[in-house]
Amino acid sequence: MSLLPFSLRVTCCLASAEVLDRLRFVIIQCMFQRIIRGLELTFILFILALVLGYGTPSSADELEKVRAFTREMEFNYVSWMGNAALLKLRAASIGAPYNFDPATQKRIVFENWRYTQQILEKEYELEKIYADAAIIDKELASESLRAELDGLYVRQRELAPFAEAILQEQVSQILAEIGLTAVGQPVPDVWYHSTPLPMALISSPRDRIEQAANISVETELTIDQISVLESRVDEGLGVSSLVVNIGGVGVYPTMVMRSTDMNWILSTVAHEWIHNYLTLRPLGMLYGETPELRTMNETVASIAGDEIGALVFNRFYPELVQASNPSTTPREISIPLDHPEPGDFLRPPFDFRAEMHKTRVTVDALLAEGKIDEAEAYMESRRLVFLKNGYLLRKINQAYFAFYGAYADTPGGAAGEDPVGPAVRALRARSKSLADFVNTISWMTDFQQLRDAVSP
Repeated sequence: MSLLPFSLRVTCCLASAEVLDRLRFVIIQCMFQRIIRGLELTFILFILALVLGYGTPSSADELEKVRAFTREMEFNYVSWMGNAALLKLRAASIGAPYNFDPATQKRIVFENWRYTQQILEKEYELEKIYADAAIIDKELASESLRAELDGLYVRQRELAPFAEAILQEQVSQILAEIGLTAVGQPVPDVWYHSTPLPMALISSPRDRIEQAANISVETELTIDQISVLESRVDEGLGVSSLVVNIGGVGVYPTMVMRSTDMNWILSTVAHEWIHNYLTLRPLGMLYGETPELRTMNETVASIAGDEIGALVFNRFYPELVQASNPSTTPREISIPLDHPEPGDFLRPPFDFRAEMHKTRVTVDALLAEGKIDEAEAYMESRRLVFLKNGYLLRKINQAYFAFYGAYADTPGGAAGEDPVGPAVRALRARSKSLADFVNTISWMTDFQQLRDAVSP
């Protein structure tokens, strides 16, 4: 039976072959979009199942042991994902961004960018008021500032869904061009939402560097609350812990930190979409099975995110490329994807990555010899060295390296001599294209397969 209603079939009979082909294409495209929407909802439910997967605690589970200290302050992903998905569906229902010409799209993105800058500046001023002990009545002192922020929040809430839809479509266009799509459509769709992000509590055994737990905690925790939490976990479980800031989370829609660095935003949107893409394949499904698989996942997402982000940045925002050129401006490094390693904000002559690499290698050697106390004393002495050179690190410990060491897209740094990062980079170097690289590694289920793939 024909998919076309009778009146449309009659029209088609009178149409030229070219028009008929076009109508068929539109129908197929509409059907495909419906299939994609169904996949979107299925994917959201799949991610929700992963988020809710800790419903049956086990006393033998290291993650659940840590969660005994964090339950009251854990971030509510279910609520966040539901609200973000509604925003995306509303924007899609009115045809955003297709109702705007390219010039208008760019104006929307830049206007949203301006609101973000103003909001971040005002929030910083508000933080200074509440941190100033000399100001007694903080609510009165901040009244006008809070009123300004409320107005900015309202205006950005109205504009942000359109700006995000535009950036999503631009990333999608590049994904289609490089071949990371199904019938020209990214699966799942590129959906992200910029928002204040939770922080992550990382724990590691003291006798080795290995991420035992990564638990998202509320955004608004103070430094005092963070220190108390880390101390309770350390003393209660005999582990090394650290609360870290993150720049993105690969839930769906993905979470991306608010920023005025367009290149960073695009790279992070792409980075987190790669995580979504991998989640539908063995490498992503096995993300937490071994430290090696986690490093493979994060390094692939970092490499691909940077490459895709750069393509989008150069294509759609060429006027910003010159402004961000290191040869014409001071060397400022934006927060790298969803792992803002503190030394990557600004690089003075002191080589942060080289010094951190040396620190990690020494720590690994001390721990291998069973010298835990010596390793921890050494890490604290090294923290003071970084501090003297302008890097404000609260702690350098086993948890620090367990988290930052998984992002091995660039040689050196917290990964030390871990062989996983170099192997992933070697596979990218010998792959015919970025799509070939991502699709090849996405079906791997252990580090040995990667070793075999890059062996001479």
